Amino acid sequence: MKIFYDADADMKQLAARTIAIIGYGSQGHAQAQNLRDSGMQVIVADVKDSPNWKLAESHGFQPMLTDEAAEKADIVQILVPDELQKSIYESAIAPHLKNGNALVFSHGFNIHFKQIQPKSEIDVYMVAPKGPGHLVRRTYEEGAGVPSLIAVHQNASGNAKDLALSHACGIGAGRAGIIETTFKEETETDLFGEQTVLCGGVTELVKAGFETLINAGYQPEIAYFECMHELKLIVDLFYQGGIGGMYDSVSNTAEYGGMTRGTRIINEDTKKRMQQILEEIQNGSFAKEWIAESQAGRPNMEKLRQEHHALKIENIGKELRDMMTWIKNK
Repeated sequence: MKIFYDADADMKQLAARTIAIIGYGSQGHAQAQNLRDSGMQVIVADVKDSPNWKLAESHGFQPMLTDEAAEKADIVQILVPDELQKSIYESAIAPHLKNGNALVFSHGFNIHFKQIQPKSEIDVYMVAPKGPGHLVRRTYEEGAGVPSLIAVHQNASGNAKDLALSHACGIGAGRAGIIETTFKEETETDLFGEQTVLCGGVTELVKAGFETLINAGYQPEIAYFECMHELKLIVDLFYQGGIGGMYDSVSNTAEYGGMTRGTRIINEDTKKRMQQILEEIQNGSFAKEWIAESQAGRPNMEKLRQEHHALKIENIGKELRDMMTWIKNK
């Protein structure tokens, strides 16, 4: 695997084009400012007079509506939520795309699952920083960057990969490292990680541990500290040194207990269920489910949100976090 850096990119061809950032949210505000600070010609679009519109104004942009931005731009980057991209693309972007333009994504969902099918005369590529927008912006301002993935779906110009590489360097990723992937690989691995580990798996593990302790008669505050609060300490150790670094940093008792008991919680049956979830992602059934849920107004999602807001661990956690001034101040 080759890792690309700033020295591998020719920024001149990107600097000669106008880049429209559609959606001035978490990634939008970061990537737009970073590209501008890298010398690129950047315009932004969002809903008129929305909080994001006003944020863009406060950052020195003159925001406009999506169709106006798409008409003016040579490169259009869509950074609105997945479930909104198709309708915005069809109504306000596609009619204004000209041969030789480029369409850019930071997540491959709508291209990979064929919700958006651009005409063949334009480049379609991805620049996907592996971090939230505030980190993308902060590290750039510090002179560093967040690693990024790039991928090419359509190479109409013959230069799509070069554009993607320059674009990634423009947001600061060339300072940290850029890895080439495909829309398929990025989409499927991203969804799998979210569902089985990062969002779904960790959340359910924390909830199960908390409920086990309080059902056994332990104080909920103590259960919260052991199963939720201290999770950040462990994740930071993972982040800094991997699994080995984490085990090197905890006590021998914790290391032995984790190594001998962890596989009784996450075992071969768990891996089989993970495989089933991966298959649902690969065959498109999750995408169809999510698209249908969004089109229906997200009734199941809203029900699940309400159930999570009512959890005891959430109420206890709020009370305890109110005591932690360093969290509130941050």
